[in-house]
Amino acid sequence: MTGRVLKVYRSAAATPGPDAGLDALSGREREVLRLIGQGKTNAEIAAELVVGEGTIKTHVNHLFAKLQLRDRAAAVVFAFDHDLVTPSSGR
Repeated sequence: MTGRVLKVYRSAAATPGPDAGLDALSGREREVLRLIGQGKTNAEIAAELVVGEGTIKTHVNHLFAKLQLRDRAAAVVFAFDHDLVTPSSGR
């Protein structure tokens, strides 16, 4: 099921720019992206990382800008495509 969803979304999602990649992210942004890929909310991510929800929102905005992603769905696809999460590594 996850594979089908990713395939459909990939065909409709904008492709990140040529220089967009994991190396553009800080370690914390990469960690936040991995947790987004697992389907966690900002509040859940904040609790897991023991920081404020505002801090997570800042990380999310930064990683969206760096990777040229438009929404959480695109972030989930990016996380799967870059092996930060796999269908079996969910919650």
